[in-house]
Amino acid sequence: MTDEDGRASTPLVDEVIKKAAVAWVSASGGPAVALWCATLDGTVLVVSGPGEQAAPGLADATRAEVTMRGDHGGAIVTWPAQVSRVLPGTEEWDTLAPLVAAKRLNAPGPSADLVRRWADEGCALNRLTPAGEPLAGDALPSDSRAEPPRETPAVRAARKPFRLHRVRRR
Repeated sequence: MTDEDGRASTPLVDEVIKKAAVAWVSASGGPAVALWCATLDGTVLVVSGPGEQAAPGLADATRAEVTMRGDHGGAIVTWPAQVSRVLPGTEEWDTLAPLVAAKRLNAPGPSADLVRRWADEGCALNRLTPAGEPLAGDALPSDSRAEPPRETPAVRAARKPFRLHRVRRR
């Protein structure tokens, strides 16, 4: 489904983005890295760089894969994303950077100082926009060391129903 902004998304992706605080992002074919994020209008906003989280390859990427997980810790959906970098000094930066800074946990000092530091030190503020249908996630990745569960003959024995007493008829 494509909306008026050109986003290609699904209702599932839209819903998990609304509730996201952490996203696993894989850029340039690298491994997925857990990144804290902020969300706005169906997109995920991520800051990386000096003094912030490391996101290998994300600052220069144009595409990425984003995996969102649920409260249970398991993956809910993996979706392709269009990556666009928000540059300091633009109107978009002036709007988005303070919103992301306000969501930053354990930030040293006020959010205005944090935004200034991001611009001065060359941190990357990236917008990840859904760019297609979710990826199939039924199979284990080829580089996974996890094994599928083994078959087991174990079954739970059926219990007889509990009876308080026997009723005798005469």
